[in-house]
Amino acid sequence: MTPVRQPRALQAYLVVARLLAPVWHKGLQRRLLRGKETPRSVRQKLGSEYADRPGGTLVWGHAVGVGESMALAGLFARLGEQRPDCSFLITTTARTSGDALRTTGLPARCQHQFAPVDTPEAVARFLDHWRPSLALWCEMDLWPALIAETDARAIPRVLVNARLSPESLARRRWGRWLYQALLPGFRDLFAQNEATADALLALGAPRERITVSGTIKALVPPLGCDAEDLQTWQQALTGRPVWLLASSHPGEEALALAAHARLREQRPDALLVIAPRAPARGLEVATLAATAGLQDVPLRSTGAHVATRCPVYIADTIGEMGLWYRLAPVALVGGSFASVGGHNPHEPLALGCAVLHGPNVWNFAESYERLDSLRQARRVGSEAEVAQEVAAVWGSNRPVNTAALVDAQAEAVIERVLGHLPDPAV
Repeated sequence: MTPVRQPRALQAYLVVARLLAPVWHKGLQRRLLRGKETPRSVRQKLGSEYADRPGGTLVWGHAVGVGESMALAGLFARLGEQRPDCSFLITTTARTSGDALRTTGLPARCQHQFAPVDTPEAVARFLDHWRPSLALWCEMDLWPALIAETDARAIPRVLVNARLSPESLARRRWGRWLYQALLPGFRDLFAQNEATADALLALGAPRERITVSGTIKALVPPLGCDAEDLQTWQQALTGRPVWLLASSHPGEEALALAAHARLREQRPDALLVIAPRAPARGLEVATLAATAGLQDVPLRSTGAHVATRCPVYIADTIGEMGLWYRLAPVALVGGSFASVGGHNPHEPLALGCAVLHGPNVWNFAESYERLDSLRQARRVGSEAEVAQEVAAVWGSNRPVNTAALVDAQAEAVIERVLGHLPDPAV
């Protein structure tokens, strides 16, 4: 077979990437010294350490953030149910994503490792070892050398969960010549919304391969937690009404504290758990609570491992959202009052925790619109509305109907991805 000639833009990138290999090495060593890498993550990124590759068909998926990697885990769990002959690999670039996967637990027959740096040599070592039968990119973390070498080996690839805001598209236009070399090689491109579909088209993706599919973050598996810790908390909170402010940003804690003051007028024993999006803000949130008249608010990070009779508890740690969603029957999901765009509502819902949110949910606009229509999520606009909805959940004792959360669009993505896999060995 005659090899396909690479576009000049991509050829130029690969030349520069090869020359920059020493820069990658030095950069990773500096990150290691600052604690942002581990010796193992550095070795994996440079292609000098790998786990054993399982035999048979291997599906590889790449993601960058925690949400994207968890979405891939959910997708692979579903693929694994239908293809028990397949094994799976998830690569990430960030340590936090790898930590989240380990905390929650990877799907059956699935491994995690860090993605190679984008140099031809590291990429070749990675693909020589893993030899995937199918490659999935989640969202828009597209590395040209990695994609080019995947193409050169005729490995089919699919883009899932793509999302591009107008601002993101504007930033990428400078590299349109490179996207025009990369996007046509994808067998399928699944966009979260029409705006992203138009953006992909503007960047050079073939129109006939673009499908608006919503988000696959609806497939996120239930977040894990320590079973003994959960039991200890449940015993300590027996009889107390609990609610959660999840992944909060500045300004949202004050709203929740005001709502909690209203709730305590009727239920003085009520507990509000605040889990700031940035755990380093724990002390800041405690200071804010003190200005509201709440002294000695315990922080998880300082060793207060179980709430006492305190009215507010600050969960300022990483990787424990699975615990808080199990303890609280209702959560106000943060980032939805701040100008952040909201966070994933499917994580609490997967654990039977009802969702409240503010008006700013553009990161998950389609999901929130659908969930609001199913009454699995409720939009609130003030502290009074928050208190009213929390009290309504406490009084209903009705579990979230997770059967109603099945997303037909996400199911369609699964079917299409299955179609790109080789037939099972006979």
